[in-house]
Amino acid sequence: MGLEEVVTFLIPTLNERNGIGQVIDEIKSLGFNKIIVVDGNSTDGTAEIAKEKGAKVIYQQGKGKALAIMTGLKHVDTPYVVVIDGDYTYNPADVIKALKIMEDYDEVIVVRGNRKNIPLLNRFGNWVITKTFNLLFGTKLKDVLSGFYVLRTNEVKGVNFEVKGFSIEVAISAYLASHSKRIGEVIGDYRARKGESKLKKIHGLKILFDTILLAAKFNPVFLIFVVGSVLLLPGFAILSYVALDYLAFHIFHFVLAFIGFSLFNVGLISLLLSVLALYLKRMEYRLNEKIGGLKRDV
Repeated sequence: MGLEEVVTFLIPTLNERNGIGQVIDEIKSLGFNKIIVVDGNSTDGTAEIAKEKGAKVIYQQGKGKALAIMTGLKHVDTPYVVVIDGDYTYNPADVIKALKIMEDYDEVIVVRGNRKNIPLLNRFGNWVITKTFNLLFGTKLKDVLSGFYVLRTNEVKGVNFEVKGFSIEVAISAYLASHSKRIGEVIGDYRARKGESKLKKIHGLKILFDTILLAAKFNPVFLIFVVGSVLLLPGFAILSYVALDYLAFHIFHFVLAFIGFSLFNVGLISLLLSVLALYLKRMEYRLNEKIGGLKRDV
């Protein structure tokens, strides 16, 4: 059985008439014919173009990229599903590199190697979110927000990722990082998009917030202690004020010193416990990975 028989391309769209036709043509030129377009009720003829190109079109109920992808997954019946944006930014040919290593992973992300077509502020936001994700989930990813990735269908089909909009990429990776931790990456191309971007600056803050909420879901102890460690700041500020007042004017504030010392201690203990919780979670990930490897060997 060839790759074209075990792979379905899933394309979420909303008013992508400028790029969707070319994306489908490129996918079909690679020999892949199982293409599902989940259209968010476009008003520019996107769905009609997709149908003309031979894709299966599903009209989305509700709004947002997350719902589109979860809807599309219900209709996938192949072992692998490739999620790719319909705006022409990603080169479908890069999927070959991802599929070559897919046997060892549950998700392979196509990293945007050429960043010149990403606005500078967006690049910075991507860096912050990816670094935050790596810290919270113990991964070493380069581009958790890429809109082009391959998934092992049985690992994600039927899962309610409980996020909306553009946070779906971090939600999928968070789910897999917390279960199998089998996430790989390959470097791909990133072209200038065709049409107007749907991603606004406010979406970046929403994705970052959702990343923290996902950490709370999969590792709540860590997040609780991280929040507690914030008490270090007021504690340090109060103790600094007490020390400076004493050194300058020989006035000692007993009550403030007690409050500052208490806040500082609670914050410090919380910080140490958050680090411990993070390493325990990473140990859990490694153990799960080892156990999964043993199961596969058997």
